Amino acid sequence: MDRDARVNKKDFLLRKIFEKILLASNSFTLFPVVFGLLGAIVLFIIASYDIGKVLLEVYKYFFATDFHVENFHSEVVGEIVGAIDLYLMALVLYIFSFGIYELFISEITQLKQSKQSKVLEVHSLDELKDKLGKVIVMVLIVNFFQRVLHANFTTPLEMAYLAASILALCLGLYFLHKGDH
Repeated sequence: MDRDARVNKKDFLLRKIFEKILLASNSFTLFPVVFGLLGAIVLFIIASYDIGKVLLEVYKYFFATDFHVENFHSEVVGEIVGAIDLYLMALVLYIFSFGIYELFISEITQLKQSKQSKVLEVHSLDELKDKLGKVIVMVLIVNFFQRVLHANFTTPLEMAYLAASILALCLGLYFLHKGDH
């Protein structure tokens, strides 16, 4: 065997070993899948707890004689909007986990047969980014809404800023939705 053939054979073996290592490292993508799901579960639990607290406050407000809260309605709406924000962030982590799993580990055949397949099914990294981006935009909109609920507008200029922000949000949602079609 001549020298060139030995070098090519050695090169071929090194490439094969390196490719096996690369394929084995694919299992590290389980970390974002598992921890993303755990994060989503934690956020679902916290948001549900917050809704439970609101329900208890509403019960006390209507049925307890010694319970009084100023601006009760805006407080309740603010807390519910905050819980919705947490639910949406949990969905970001949930979609991210499913997308990473489908892209890097394995396709979920049961998912393809279910009704949720359109939401969670991911075929490329760009598709995952698009889905996450849309949910993140909704998180930002809900967060904006929550902050507006607690803001005090005293001057006409502040009201104009609010109107301009709402217009910008509407335009953003319009173009985000228009991109789907």
